[in-house]
Amino acid sequence: MNIKKLGIIIQREYLNKVKKKSFLLITFLAPVFFAAICILPTVIMMNTKEEAKQVGVIDRSGIVLPYLESNDVTIFKDLGADASPEAVKADFGTSGVDVLLTISELDTLGRTVSADCYSEKPLGMDTGSMIEGRINDAVEAYRIESYGIENLEEIMAGVKSNVKLHSYTIDESGKESISESGIYMALSMLLGIAIYMFIALFSGMVMSSVIEEKSSRVVEVLVSSVKASELMFGKIIGVALVALTQFLLWIVLTLLLVGVAMGIMGKDKIMGMMNDDSTTQMMEQMASTSGVHPGDIDLESALAAATDTTAVAAGEPSGMEVVMSTLGNINLGQIVIAFLFFFIFGYLLYASLFAAIGSSVENEGDSSQLQLPVTIPLMLGFFVALYAFKAPDSPLVFWFSMIPFTSPIVMLARIPFGVATWELVLSIVLLVGTFVACAWASAKIYKVGILMYGKKSTFKDLWKWLKQK
Repeated sequence: MNIKKLGIIIQREYLNKVKKKSFLLITFLAPVFFAAICILPTVIMMNTKEEAKQVGVIDRSGIVLPYLESNDVTIFKDLGADASPEAVKADFGTSGVDVLLTISELDTLGRTVSADCYSEKPLGMDTGSMIEGRINDAVEAYRIESYGIENLEEIMAGVKSNVKLHSYTIDESGKESISESGIYMALSMLLGIAIYMFIALFSGMVMSSVIEEKSSRVVEVLVSSVKASELMFGKIIGVALVALTQFLLWIVLTLLLVGVAMGIMGKDKIMGMMNDDSTTQMMEQMASTSGVHPGDIDLESALAAATDTTAVAAGEPSGMEVVMSTLGNINLGQIVIAFLFFFIFGYLLYASLFAAIGSSVENEGDSSQLQLPVTIPLMLGFFVALYAFKAPDSPLVFWFSMIPFTSPIVMLARIPFGVATWELVLSIVLLVGTFVACAWASAKIYKVGILMYGKKSTFKDLWKWLKQK
C-alpha cells in the first residue's frame, strides 16, 4: 500500500467533508440540540406551573376538609356538606369554582372515604396528586385516632425508619471511599449511548460516500490512479478524522452553551426547582416510562447529591462530597482512553463492513437488505448496554462485552463498575483481530464491487467476490 497516495486520499476525503455546508450546519446545530436536551427540561419545569384554580369542596365525611390547605395554585372553598353536586356541575361559571371535589360519607367499617373530582378541563398531574395525597393523609390520621391509643400518631412516626445505605469501595491499598451507584449508572448509560450513536452515524457516512462516488462514476477515475484498497482505507480514515473533529467541537460547544445558559438562568434557581417535590414525582414517572423501575434509583438521594452542599446530619458526608468521592473512585483516564480506543476500532470495524456494502450497490435504497446483518449486532449491543448497570458482571453482559461486534458499546458501559484487566485486554485483542479480518474481506469485496453496475447484488455475489483472487 502506497502511504503517500493513502495520505492524499485521506486529505481529500477529510477536506471534502469538512467544507460541506451540511457538515458545518450539523457541527454547529448539534451542540445547540445537546444543550437544549440538558437545559430545556429545567426551563419547561420552571415554566409549567398550573394556573390558580378554585376548588369547591363538598365534604360529607367531616375529616378531609381540615387537610385541604390552599396554596398558590389551588384555593379550596368549602361549599358545605349539604350542597348539591349536580347544581355545581350544571354551571361551573356561576358557581365560582373551577373544580368540584366531593367526599363521600365516612365508611366506618372500612374506615375510608371515596372521592370524586369534576372539572370542565382535565386536572394537571401536580394538582391531582396533591389532592389525592391530602385525602390519604386525612384517612390515615382518622385511622390512627380510631384506635384510641394515646399519642399513637407520635408512636407511628417514631416507628418509621429512614436508614440511608452508605456505599464504600475499597482499593488495593485498603483505602475506603464513598461511592454512589446512581452516578455509575448514569455514566454507564451515557457512554453506551454515545459510542453507539457515533459508530452508527459515521459508519453510515462512509457507506453514503462510497455510494455517491460509485453512482456518479467518479470512482472509475480514482481507481485508475490508486488501488481500490487504498481508496477504501483512505475514505475510512478520512471520515474517522472528520468524526473526531466533529466530536471534539460538539463537546466544547455544548459545554460552552450549557455554561452560558446556566449563568443566565441562575444556578440557585435551578437547584431550588430541582428540589421541589413535583420535580421528584415527574422524574419517577419518566424513569418508569423509560423502562427503568423507580425503585432502581434513589431519586431523593440523587437530587441531594447534586444540590446539597452541607452535611445533612452530624458525621455524614454532604451530597457534593458523595459526588466528588464517587467521581474520584472512577478511573477517568482509563475511561477516556478506552472510549477513544473502542470508538476508533469499533468504527473501523463497522466502517469497513459498510464500505463493502456501499461498493456493492448503486443507491442507498438497495443497501437495506445487505445492512440488516450488520446493524442487528449494533442494536443488540445498544440494548444490552442500556441495562448493563443492573448486573455488569452477569454472563449475558460479560459475553456481549467480549463479542467484537457488540464489545465497543457494552464494554464501555461496564467500565465504570470496574473491569478486570484481563477482560479488557481480551476484548481489545478480539476487536482488533476481528477488524483486521473484516477489513481484509471488505477490501476484496470493495475491489470487485466498486466497478460493478447494472445488477442488484446479493449475499451470494458478495461471497463470490470474496473468493476471487
